[in-house]
Amino acid sequence: MSISERIVDDLVANEIAFVTTVPCKQLGGVIAECEARPEIHHVPSNKEDEGMGLCAGAWMGGKRPCIIMQNTALGVTVNTLVTLTQFYRMPLPMLISYRGELKEPVACQAEMAVHTKALLAQLHIPTYHFHRQSDAEELDAILKYTFMCNKPVAILTDATFWGGY
Repeated sequence: MSISERIVDDLVANEIAFVTTVPCKQLGGVIAECEARPEIHHVPSNKEDEGMGLCAGAWMGGKRPCIIMQNTALGVTVNTLVTLTQFYRMPLPMLISYRGELKEPVACQAEMAVHTKALLAQLHIPTYHFHRQSDAEELDAILKYTFMCNKPVAILTDATFWGGY
């Protein structure tokens, strides 16, 4: 079983029925797996904050949501995370490719990596960093936590987790 299949299996096991994604090379396998699963309604987004709005609509409509995105656009989501997701106590697992870390081949990605964890900490969003594929064994517990606490959580997956480029 691939790591992408394993991740999506955990989403399905936790009754996540709506997933929105913003394209990312690292997350391509997970996005394709979400698209292939009949249990998941997959809606691609143009921007991360738009995707969070779609997730809010899904949650209000009775479906458990998840957003899959890159950390490079985390900055544009701050207002949505605070005034929508956190204010209304909406659980939102965010599977985030942590671009700019070790084995990153694109130099400009490194700048946002410097700010990602600090920004999430400032917003009081619990953050988990998957560096090795074995770290994915925690995903089920993380998903249960976000829905129990009605909080957004960030799961950062770096290039080392995905096996580099």
